[in-house]
Amino acid sequence: MSEILSIIEQNNGTRVSSTSSLGQQGENLAVEFLIAKGYRIVVANFKVPVGRNSKGVSVTGEIDIVALDVDTLCFVEVKTRRSDEFVPVIAAVDLRKQRQIARTARVYRRVFNIRDIEHRYDVVTVLLPKHSKAEIELVKGFWTDAVFQRKAWNQTAWYENS
Repeated sequence: MSEILSIIEQNNGTRVSSTSSLGQQGENLAVEFLIAKGYRIVVANFKVPVGRNSKGVSVTGEIDIVALDVDTLCFVEVKTRRSDEFVPVIAAVDLRKQRQIARTARVYRRVFNIRDIEHRYDVVTVLLPKHSKAEIELVKGFWTDAVFQRKAWNQTAWYENS
């Protein structure tokens, strides 16, 4: 019995899935890549509570990298894949993911009282084939906040036209 407990203690909390290991590797490469491009890294893996879901459960948002590109605050999502044979890596940054990041970025700017600085949403894709060199791409301004702003209803109601 003590042998089993010893094995459990040795392995407790050290198990990392291959996808999170791949993701961490991609994020590390992305940081190096951004620094080489002149970005100044502010924080990596920023996590913060952003609200509650419809069931009242607390929701946490995460931004992979927050960086400065000259005077622009950049919220960077990093996506890493072994292959893009079926779907491009960037396809993983869908509208739902963009909304989550934009929401977290809003909280970030509010918490740190950032108002007078331009910001944008960048994506770094890392293609990491098992037996060849990594391919890294940066897409600046992949989306804007305008996508998620509520549209004002400036039209007159149908009954006001008669």
